[in-house]
Amino acid sequence: MKAIKYLFLLLLVSSCGSTFVNYDYEKSTDFNQYKTYNYFDDMQTGLSKFDSIRIVETIDAKLSTMGMSRSENPDFYIDIQSRELINRNSPNVGVGVGGGGGGGFGGVSVGVPLNSNKYTREITIDFVDKKQNERLFWQAISESTYKGNASVEKREATLAKLIDKIFEKYPPE
Repeated sequence: MKAIKYLFLLLLVSSCGSTFVNYDYEKSTDFNQYKTYNYFDDMQTGLSKFDSIRIVETIDAKLSTMGMSRSENPDFYIDIQSRELINRNSPNVGVGVGGGGGGGFGGVSVGVPLNSNKYTREITIDFVDKKQNERLFWQAISESTYKGNASVEKREATLAKLIDKIFEKYPPE
């Protein structure tokens, strides 16, 4: 019984603050040809002005460590979009008791909600080759518990971890 309690606690703790990233890309792309980038001028990030600046600076720093540089005549453009999601499917804990045998069956089940609506932020980063008719060649869609009302330091740290996770699988193998 103790093991079940610890397993439940582990699942509860690990589900908080998780970041999920889905990747997709054009298989025929030669990613080695892309060394310079810039951002679309009309980007609507869905973030505050300051958070938009923070995410661009964080991406710039990450791509710089990967040997890429920002340019006025880039090989590709980056588009960033985000939106807040409300996940209404709150996790529940079910407790059940049952019996059976020669005399009949009986049972009781109780669902206890663990939390209310959960707010997450979905951030989509697209890499687009404008020279090839605005061809999308790489995309990452992340979902995390990024909160725009957290302290500046916490938002910066969260964005740094998020961008590291997003670019973990770039370029694709």
